[in-house]
Amino acid sequence: MSIMSKINDFMTRASKLVKGGGEVSLERQKKSGKMSARERLDALLDSDSFFETDLFVEHSAKDFGMEGKRLSGDGVVTGFGRIDDRSVAVFAQDFTVAGGSLGKAHASKITKIMDAAGEMRMPLVGISDSGGARIQEGVDSLCGYGDIFFRNTRLSGVVPQISVILGPCAGGAVYSPALTDFVFVVDKISNMFITGPQVIKSVIGEEISAEELGGAKTHSSITGNAHFFAKSEIEVFQQIRKLLSFLPSSCMSTPPVIENPEAPKDQLDLESVIPEERKAAYCVKQIIRRIVDGSDFLEVHEQFARNIVVGFGRLNGESVGIIANQPRVLAGVLDVNAADKAARFIRFCDAFNIPLLTLVDTPGYLPGIDQEHSGVIRHGAKLLYAYSEATVPKFTVVMRKAYGGAYVAMCSRHLGATLVFAWPTAEIAVMGSEGAANIIFRKEINESDDPEATRREMVKKYEEKFANPYTAASKGYVDQIIEPGKTREALIAALGLTKSQKEERATYRHGNIPL
Repeated sequence: MSIMSKINDFMTRASKLVKGGGEVSLERQKKSGKMSARERLDALLDSDSFFETDLFVEHSAKDFGMEGKRLSGDGVVTGFGRIDDRSVAVFAQDFTVAGGSLGKAHASKITKIMDAAGEMRMPLVGISDSGGARIQEGVDSLCGYGDIFFRNTRLSGVVPQISVILGPCAGGAVYSPALTDFVFVVDKISNMFITGPQVIKSVIGEEISAEELGGAKTHSSITGNAHFFAKSEIEVFQQIRKLLSFLPSSCMSTPPVIENPEAPKDQLDLESVIPEERKAAYCVKQIIRRIVDGSDFLEVHEQFARNIVVGFGRLNGESVGIIANQPRVLAGVLDVNAADKAARFIRFCDAFNIPLLTLVDTPGYLPGIDQEHSGVIRHGAKLLYAYSEATVPKFTVVMRKAYGGAYVAMCSRHLGATLVFAWPTAEIAVMGSEGAANIIFRKEINESDDPEATRREMVKKYEEKFANPYTAASKGYVDQIIEPGKTREALIAALGLTKSQKEERATYRHGNIPL
């Protein structure tokens, strides 16, 4: 065969393989409202940057009619590309090829690109669209899942791992996304569950749709398994690109720094944000957007555990991870889900050299039988552990209420905060004034001729003593009391002071987080 014949043969083979399951299958994918695997990679990556690997990999299964089947790329497209001119490793399961089912060769392509991401120190983005394990390959498909899970775990904290669910993801397949750092879902397209609606109906008799059981809204707002929710595939790829702009390529590097950062669109105005009434609610995101560069805040887990807000912003061009109580939801209390959400986010930021900013306004932990029986002690301890374990610079701003154990838990000086700031409106105390006065001055109130007047007097007395930042500042628990309008300025200065911060620790494997 001549050189040109060999080249033409190669071109013919390659052109057939890049069509995945063929025109009919691709058209069916399109009619279901979904992009093809290659269209997805084109939408995610910089133009003409995709570098494909293992296009010609084939399965070697011989049972149940598999011997004569040719599966293009074995149902997954793998390779490298660039996002904002930074290298990333990618894979996209191809539902048009055997339903994107995972067999041994399919898994080998994925684990190979995962290994490369770790070795080359670049983020990994995986797009899931699969019917699950390839039953015809039996235990080999289970082996493939295990190999992927193992690498997800070994890569954790080494490179950012992002999962995008753009179709079905069921059974054992769901555990790979669950092991990654961030999970993205799209409304009416994404589905994740261990056992589907049919199995649930046959086993326990309950009826539920796939969307209700494991759709995008369910995992974004109820289970917390998804970190980002999008209305379309194009939107989800835009979200991924924005997230990566805040992150380093690996634990060995630092996040990109934006030159000539934009000032916040609004200056912080205490009177317009914090209500005069101490118990009145407000939206903490208004404060965040008045502090960060360009008022640009990328919220993570926006619809889940909304009593706490976490996400990424920038201070003077540098990425910071932000954790803030949300007074608008449940008064900003800490509960089981809020503790889990914040602890996970804190540990991610610490793993990837992203400083932490904590904004505090919380009356404490949510009381109740349900919370106690749900393990609020164990879950709450995760937050304490995460903050205490973190070695990146940690800055805390107490804006209003910081009561009891929640004061300690929200990155107080006692958990290793690098610098603690407080506004003049801060209230740092064991509990709220009313409750404290009722306990401390119970005798005086009960014996008074006018118990209500005495109670009000004692509440005021307690407020003067403790419902302020000055007692804590006098003991060195608060480093600076600042005007709210000077918050951004103070944080930028503090961030500059910690450039050379290093924490030396004795060598050990790891601690034992209270999972």
